[in-house]
Amino acid sequence: MDILERVYQRAQRQPARMVFPEAYDEKILQAAYQAGKKGYIKPVLVGCPQKIKALCQELQLDSQVFTIYDVEDDELKESLLSAYANYPYAIFKGKSLKRRLADPLYYALVLTALDKVDAAFAGISQPTGDIILAGQSIVGLKKEIATVSSCGIMQIPGFKGSEGDLLAFGDAAVCQNPDAAELASIAIATCETVRSLLDWEPRCALLSYSSLGSGSGELADKVVEAVRIANEQRPDLAIEGEFQLDTAINPSSAAKKVSQSSKVAGRANVIIFPDLNAGNIGVKLVQQFAQADAYGPMITGMNKVISDCSRSAPVSELVGNIALTAVRAMC
Repeated sequence: MDILERVYQRAQRQPARMVFPEAYDEKILQAAYQAGKKGYIKPVLVGCPQKIKALCQELQLDSQVFTIYDVEDDELKESLLSAYANYPYAIFKGKSLKRRLADPLYYALVLTALDKVDAAFAGISQPTGDIILAGQSIVGLKKEIATVSSCGIMQIPGFKGSEGDLLAFGDAAVCQNPDAAELASIAIATCETVRSLLDWEPRCALLSYSSLGSGSGELADKVVEAVRIANEQRPDLAIEGEFQLDTAINPSSAAKKVSQSSKVAGRANVIIFPDLNAGNIGVKLVQQFAQADAYGPMITGMNKVISDCSRSAPVSELVGNIALTAVRAMC
């Protein structure tokens, strides 16, 4: 059975309540509707009920599939303000928070913080940075996490890797230029997310222009140091590098370039980009040239589950991303 099909089945067994603050976007509305009808989630929308229902009618969608929170309902807003005042990671309170609740994104994240929903999904019309800032402000970071990052899953037609046509990656959305410690944190967080979502045993390769010393320079040195830190912090995880991409995922290339014993070389199912330039370009290259679907980015390090999405993502990719987020929220 296809591993994504197993994700869909897991989502159906325990559908997550998922909130969508971008309820006026047609693609989001269609994706949330499809995911709801298939039983992956219980979709929740934030906005003006009349406007949402009119758009549903225009798109021939049954609005009864959705639970809708009215951002103009003052009584409901006051009850949320009162409840959120006791949230342990609250930064904004009172009038400061009330002003922000006019923004559907902040409203959705307050619902998430208060466990009115299990996860939040956004990004089709908002930059990742805005979602990260709102998430840090409203739901807060886990105590042991210093670096917010993201991970995703690529499904690549024609790719024959160690997990078929799937390859996990991090971070292609959040950390612009992580230092070695941050890169190690990204690798660990990505491995943990992949393990919980897909039941894989992570084999994680930190990417570089160099494979185990074939090149030199401070950019490669950063990756070498990140591997050392990750192995020191989590010796239970198979995290190796520095590897060039072909060395990481192609057994023939690994056989030529890696002489030492390796659990990862040629068999990586998780790749970690060294910075945001490499990550963003790498993912979009695969999307454009291989017609791959990239599910994510799933934001890691927050106290609650928040998922970002690409603004160019088609509805099919959004539905897959929603299902992955649902499973992650219920793990």
